[in-house]
Amino acid sequence: MKANSGSGYPDLEYWEKIAKTTFWGFVGCEFEELSEQKVIVSIDIKPHHLNLIGILHGGVHATLIDSAMGLVAMIARPQENVVTSNLTMNYVAPIANGKVFVTAEIIHSSRKMISTQAFARSENGDLCAFGTGTFRVINKPV
Repeated sequence: MKANSGSGYPDLEYWEKIAKTTFWGFVGCEFEELSEQKVIVSIDIKPHHLNLIGILHGGVHATLIDSAMGLVAMIARPQENVVTSNLTMNYVAPIANGKVFVTAEIIHSSRKMISTQAFARSENGDLCAFGTGTFRVINKPV
């Protein structure tokens, strides 16, 4: 994993430790690259990630895409919480094995909303799915 944020935020070791105990870790997601401009996450496809016809389950794509977009939004607003308010998915091509990489970036940001996009690609760069997300910025409890 690479950290490209010059400010030292986020605390990547802390995020990795905490993430392993959440749904993120249960699914098997990994941080590849985190910066203020983009986030890259990945997953090694395992048999339990497949649907009944033997391809990566759409929910796994959605989890990766939503999580990557959420991470880039979190990096943009380190003093606040962000939550997904809208997620739109587009499934382009099936994948059944190997590794999937998701790249997410911010496309617009306002005081209370952050719009993002993400692309899921196979190891050879083929587009598998893409999505957009809107994240609501909420104040952290004191």
